[in-house]
Amino acid sequence: MRYMLFCCIDENHWDGLSQQERDDVMADYGAWVDGLEASGRHIMSARLQPVANAATVRSNGARFRVLDGPFAETKEQIGGFHLVEAESREDALALAQGIPTLRVGGTIEVRALRPEYA
Repeated sequence: MRYMLFCCIDENHWDGLSQQERDDVMADYGAWVDGLEASGRHIMSARLQPVANAATVRSNGARFRVLDGPFAETKEQIGGFHLVEAESREDALALAQGIPTLRVGGTIEVRALRPEYA
């Protein structure tokens, strides 16, 4: 089954880390993705631009509204994602526990793709 691992972190917190800490996390990300690739479980990963570049589209049924910024009013923002193959929810959770941003205050949301779209 395919799972999306949404990597969330407070952008201000991330920006407040030293350059060395950010470089170390990103180097560890490379190793983590390489491990997924080697196991044949990696489908896709991407890092998103900052939320300052985000827009949200809403509709009341009659017309559309475009708002600057992300949809959710939270301290953490989705900074990137990984689409992976996992045997089970528990397997996907175990993969998520290896994501390096967890050690610097990140959060990972794990969601299965609906079978008709996987």
